[in-house]
Amino acid sequence: MKTPSLHQPGDRAASSKDWLDYIPRYLHAWILPFVLVVAWQIVAGLGLVSPKILPAPSAIVMQFVMLVANGELWSHLEISLFRVGVGFLLGGLTGLMVGLLTGLSKLVEKTLDPSLQMLRTVPLLSLIPLFILWFGIGEFSKVLMIALGAFFPMYVNTFLGVRNVDGKLYEVSRILQFSGWKRATRLIIPAALPNILLGVRLALGAAWLVLVVSEMMGTSAGIGYMIQDARAYSETDIVFIGLILFAVMGKLSDSIVRILESKWLRWRDTFKG
Repeated sequence: MKTPSLHQPGDRAASSKDWLDYIPRYLHAWILPFVLVVAWQIVAGLGLVSPKILPAPSAIVMQFVMLVANGELWSHLEISLFRVGVGFLLGGLTGLMVGLLTGLSKLVEKTLDPSLQMLRTVPLLSLIPLFILWFGIGEFSKVLMIALGAFFPMYVNTFLGVRNVDGKLYEVSRILQFSGWKRATRLIIPAALPNILLGVRLALGAAWLVLVVSEMMGTSAGIGYMIQDARAYSETDIVFIGLILFAVMGKLSDSIVRILESKWLRWRDTFKG
């Protein structure tokens, strides 16, 4: 006589359930950072690495609280946000406008795009000595460098987005006698929006990258300056605070663009994994 199984099909399904399902979805992204921080604290607590090389996370948190309490961190963060914000807006908007013009006009593409593509291949950091000679080491040169870093990702992706618009839709707009403005706002820009938003994300990343370099080339305020000053005095915990701040601010700005993508691009039917 066959002995009935004690395990029901539902029990097998429950046992095979992924362990991640027991953790709220919004916490999934924090699993790996949490594990790394715990391992980091254990290594530092056991004294396996010198605090001058790798301070414990608890020491970094204590230093962070001190910098917030005395107001030093806010003053550095404020000027850095101002620089990256103005530079990104200047470079991003310029890249958007030039990308639209180049994408919409074959004549503008032939006359302007080759020169821009040539300039795009020049390493941005190699222009630092020239910017210092031309504009000094004041705020204008820093904002201009950030703007230049944000310009090319925005320009290239906007141009690509415009040129990827379905030609059949463009012909339909001509048959319906759309005006140039209506064709641009109702067809071209919405169709190019995925590439434009990608350009925004890449431009923000470039802006934060150039901000770090610009604040290390002669300034008295900013997160980059704080990192450089801490390095000179071997204050590794402050260096880590600066790096973490850059990572957090970069992630926040990128997340804002991704939220806009989820709202503005709901019409896309694409693979989501």
